[in-house]
Amino acid sequence: MQHDAHAHHQQHTPEHHQQHQGHHQHHGHGDGHGQGHGHGPVSWAMAAKATLHCLTGCAIGEVLGMIIGTALGWGNAPTMALAIVLAFFFGYSLTLWAVVRAGLTLKAAIGVALAADTLSITVMEIVDNGVLLLVPGAMDAHLSDGLFWGALAFAFLVAFLVTTPVNKWMIGRGKGHAVVHQYH
Repeated sequence: MQHDAHAHHQQHTPEHHQQHQGHHQHHGHGDGHGQGHGHGPVSWAMAAKATLHCLTGCAIGEVLGMIIGTALGWGNAPTMALAIVLAFFFGYSLTLWAVVRAGLTLKAAIGVALAADTLSITVMEIVDNGVLLLVPGAMDAHLSDGLFWGALAFAFLVAFLVTTPVNKWMIGRGKGHAVVHQYH
């Protein structure tokens, strides 16, 4: 059987062989010659990229929620609630936009976004809002205060550092942003 597979490879040009090998390696399969790794561990770079994607949506939503809540004179609790809702909305929206652009229907894209982002956004929101609650004066700082922006940046950094290992674990199990990668 290995001889037949080898003969099959000889019928193609070297460029076809390289493309064939690249296809298998992209999906984590060996090329039949003992050089592949199988389903290897997920790289930290891939997990960080997925986390940055999530962080972007969360940051847009949170900042917008805080601006709206502050402009309307709301207290901390309703402003934080709005910021969290908008963080989920924008976090999901970035994934929706990408997978709809890749050709999925809106219904299918919603399923992909929910599967890809729910745990990631949830962890990120718990961590970054928890940090904001712990930083003295951060919740009472105004948008024009350096403390507000400094605390927010610190909260996002901590959330990124906590959420990246979660995304790495999920992608390694074919969950989270792993479901989005097949559409890129």
